[in-house]
Amino acid sequence: MALELRNKATHPLKTMLPAMFKLCCGISHQHFRNMTGLKQTAVAALGHEMTRMKIKEELHSSTWGGLTQRNDSLAAIRVENQRPEINPALNTEELSYIKQGKETLQEALSILKQKDGWIAEIKEVNGDNVMSKVVPGSGKVFKLELVLDASMEQVYKELYEKLEEMNTWNPSIKQVKILQKIGKETIVTHEIMGETAGNIIGTRDFVSVRHCWREGSFCYLVGTATESKFMPPQKGCVRAEIRPSCIVLHPAETNNNKTQFTWLLSMDLKGWLPKSLINQALSQAQVDFAHHLRDQLTISSSSVLQ
Repeated sequence: MALELRNKATHPLKTMLPAMFKLCCGISHQHFRNMTGLKQTAVAALGHEMTRMKIKEELHSSTWGGLTQRNDSLAAIRVENQRPEINPALNTEELSYIKQGKETLQEALSILKQKDGWIAEIKEVNGDNVMSKVVPGSGKVFKLELVLDASMEQVYKELYEKLEEMNTWNPSIKQVKILQKIGKETIVTHEIMGETAGNIIGTRDFVSVRHCWREGSFCYLVGTATESKFMPPQKGCVRAEIRPSCIVLHPAETNNNKTQFTWLLSMDLKGWLPKSLINQALSQAQVDFAHHLRDQLTISSSSVLQ
């Protein structure tokens, strides 16, 4: 049935799939966690297929999707024809994290494809550009766009495979720890952020689910707040939340050894902080992050050549 859906985009079952999924799990993480056995696996498989179709729809209706279709039609076809693989060994909690990651990707893509309403925040002389937009349900979101002088795989390794080493090159991060690994695409992390904005914003920590999705030559790294039994709220830290955020990586059109980098960022830092201070801190944090990432990529490249 999944193959038929893919080959016939207008088939009436395509419109029935979301409704079927709603009937199975009520679109509730708690309801999903309470399911057991074969019912849980069946709902997960159906949800995976529905989410995959929704992500494809978001990709192909946005500028990212247009580039993917133009540059990687064969790769996209290979992804299109892959059947969902649900590991029966995963428990309800792990499946819920995967579901949360995929839903976050859908939400982030729906924001990124919006062309209107973006306001300039910071424009660097090197071309780095930070914009912001108020999105209903998400609040103020920030978008950083730039080009990195490194391949997409190099950037991916620094931001995902070597995530726990981020504090060695990003001074705003005190610690990043992976709490759970769920397959190759989903992880649950704990991050501790140091003081920012002249120490006016104190130490924050975050528990997040992160999900990696590849589509042709594009790589999407998404994150959002979650809960983990392995990391309850910590004394001395304000538990902040990452709202749906996403980094989009793909080779620059003019040079495959460079990477087009887009970072959608949204946070709730909690506490009694003026919004103007938070907005200034977040936009500047993106610029600072870009600077530190470039330095790290240069160091990594140099170490490989030695």
